[in-house]
Amino acid sequence: MPDVHEKSPAHPFPVLDGHGLRLRPWDPESEADVATWLRGLTDPEFQRWNTPVKLVRDLDSARDSLRSRAEAVADGTAVAFCITDAATGTTLGHIGVNDINHVIRVGIVGYWVLPEARGHQVATRALALAARYAFGAVRLHRIELGHALGHDASCRIAERCGFPYEGTLREAMFESGRHDAFRDVHLHARIATDPEPTLPPTGSGPRQDPAATP
Repeated sequence: MPDVHEKSPAHPFPVLDGHGLRLRPWDPESEADVATWLRGLTDPEFQRWNTPVKLVRDLDSARDSLRSRAEAVADGTAVAFCITDAATGTTLGHIGVNDINHVIRVGIVGYWVLPEARGHQVATRALALAARYAFGAVRLHRIELGHALGHDASCRIAERCGFPYEGTLREAMFESGRHDAFRDVHLHARIATDPEPTLPPTGSGPRQDPAATP
């Protein structure tokens, strides 16, 4: 029987272009990338909906966190992209597929968008690009997206990108800022045989993007 923890590195790691965005690898040795990672994970709206197991509070912990993410990418258990504007190169946020199981071909998507980039469908567009890559090059069959109950904007983003609501997981993630209390999670998912959604044209008007999913 295959090892459920089997790893399958994906090299070379690509740059993805589309929907007015460019998704590129994060560089844990870049001071700019580390500073952006810190800003994203300490943003109050991110922290309202997410409580990482290892908290990021300063540049040193942000660098360690980003290096850990790069190690997961290198061994094939995650993909992680810095979301940038295709025209200007401005960093807008992060999107990744985590906890990839290459035996049953499942991964869990997560993302966050910087405050100044919200309201312009950044998360929607990035999720569409990342899902296409994960179903194609990574050969996943199922991608899950979970968010805290009450995060209605994440519901809209998920459904717009073809991730229908599947149910509520009881007490499946930490409460905001706590490791001793839990809250319910809305589970959305998309499988490889689902039709790819048609997104609104870029620039068709702002829509509210959520700050983050786990």
